[in-house]
Amino acid sequence: MRSDNVKAGIQQAPHRSLFNALGFTEEEMHKPMIGIVSSYNEIVPGHMNLDKIVNAVKLGVAEAGGVPVVFPAIAVCDGIAMGHVGMKYSLVTRDLIADSTECMALAHQFDALVMVPNCDKNVPGLLMAAARINVPTVFVSGGPMLAGHVHGQKTSLSSMFEAVGAHAAGTMSDEDLREFEEKTCPTCGSCSGMYTANSMNCLTEVLGMGLCGNGTIPAVYSERIKLAKHAGMAVMELLRKDIRPRDIMTKEAVLNALTVDMALGCSTNSMLHLPAIAHEIGFDFDIAFANEISEKTPNLCHLAPAGPTYMEDLNEAGGVYAVMKELADIGLLHTECMTVTGNTLAENIKDAVNKNTEVIRTVDNPYSKTGGLAVLKGNLAPDGSVVKRSAVVEEMMVHEGPARVFDCEEEAIAAIKGGRIVAGDVVVIRYEGPKGGPGMREMLNPTSAIAGMGLGSSVALITDGRFSGASRGASIGHVSPEAAVGGPIALVEEGDIISIDIPNCKLDMKVSEEEMAARKEKWQPREPEITSGYLARYREMVTSGNRGAILESPFRK
Repeated sequence: MRSDNVKAGIQQAPHRSLFNALGFTEEEMHKPMIGIVSSYNEIVPGHMNLDKIVNAVKLGVAEAGGVPVVFPAIAVCDGIAMGHVGMKYSLVTRDLIADSTECMALAHQFDALVMVPNCDKNVPGLLMAAARINVPTVFVSGGPMLAGHVHGQKTSLSSMFEAVGAHAAGTMSDEDLREFEEKTCPTCGSCSGMYTANSMNCLTEVLGMGLCGNGTIPAVYSERIKLAKHAGMAVMELLRKDIRPRDIMTKEAVLNALTVDMALGCSTNSMLHLPAIAHEIGFDFDIAFANEISEKTPNLCHLAPAGPTYMEDLNEAGGVYAVMKELADIGLLHTECMTVTGNTLAENIKDAVNKNTEVIRTVDNPYSKTGGLAVLKGNLAPDGSVVKRSAVVEEMMVHEGPARVFDCEEEAIAAIKGGRIVAGDVVVIRYEGPKGGPGMREMLNPTSAIAGMGLGSSVALITDGRFSGASRGASIGHVSPEAAVGGPIALVEEGDIISIDIPNCKLDMKVSEEEMAARKEKWQPREPEITSGYLARYREMVTSGNRGAILESPFRK
């Protein structure tokens, strides 16, 4: 056992004295030590129930012969961090989570791990850590929130942000806004649409690192507690069989995740996190893979904000396994991949059933024949940009309009809510990329304001920042290279005509090469606003959005 490095032999007598201080019994000293990484805290609604999940995991581990030991991981609530300086501290936690978990796991020589995340950055951060540490590992999330109900309609967090835009436009009363506020988020759990947290928890099943239901069983269901107990038992079986994360998270598994991403219509943030996870296993993930896979992958789900169904509906319809079965039946998945069940993907999904073809369309009746995401390139985004095409209305799939240019999110929101943005405009928000932010803020506030003002079918938004999974409409993010390093988005001027062609994966500004060169000659880098602390260090190391905003070490080979 790896933990014998800190428990066995004469030289480890001082170590054992410290385990005695922890209350370890003699019997426990001879059993595998299983680290349980708990993202529990009292500020994130998706994490407030994780103490119960952790306790259930502990029971499962102990029942299967292990010694469960809990240690923490931090977590930020993107909804609470949205629209202010706090959002600069969201994406950056992914690497803090990965780094701190690596430190804890290797410093204390755990034999295996159970990761208990839920919200946006914890899932990819812990997947990255799992690949680095490479001891047997199982994931079990806290589960999604149930949808809210307002005026007889199901709602989710995106509905709440759009209600604020409607209120600013004068189309919603104070009383109705208050009702949305009180009823939109009715339970604990990750917010109820196919936002980033739920996207990544679903993709954890596809990667093979979570048990069936990890992404979809609602947080408040007792079935979630059973799942956590089974996760604790499963990690002990993985330890016995010596099945490790790098046996499971292979190149083929990552491509499976991207394929199911297309079918589910996941958050654009998956195009930051999948490359980062791939980087940890040594797979150079090019975001252009998205278009290749999208061309042959039907979009089967329109979960909120793209449509009227929610995570609870996906769960009842058969969950992620049912979606994978649809795709596997037409040969779109690598079904030989190993999983934390100890079985292959093919064995896991062989009995999966699609119980509701309105929630999960069949492959012969998809929402579209192509996937939910697209990577756009052109002279405005030479290295790529990302759009959730499944959440774009038909009339905005091809669009040209004048650029309305803003150098930060706050300026754009003021213009939108002030009525200065009109139908046909293309809002450009720059200097919000990984380096420029720093931290690559999400733009849910401006996209929701556009939708709430009734402009969702006539105004596009382009940014070197990113979008919440709750964003919908012609919202194009991750524009690379970003403005902070002199990318073309830094050279856009007010009134330039921007051309968007999502079906043909093109994003261009109608400015001549000569004019672009002249503007580039005059461009000067902006002085950073933040020059100390973690964000300053992050800015120095982070790569562009097209590479997953990974931290590049000069020492990595």
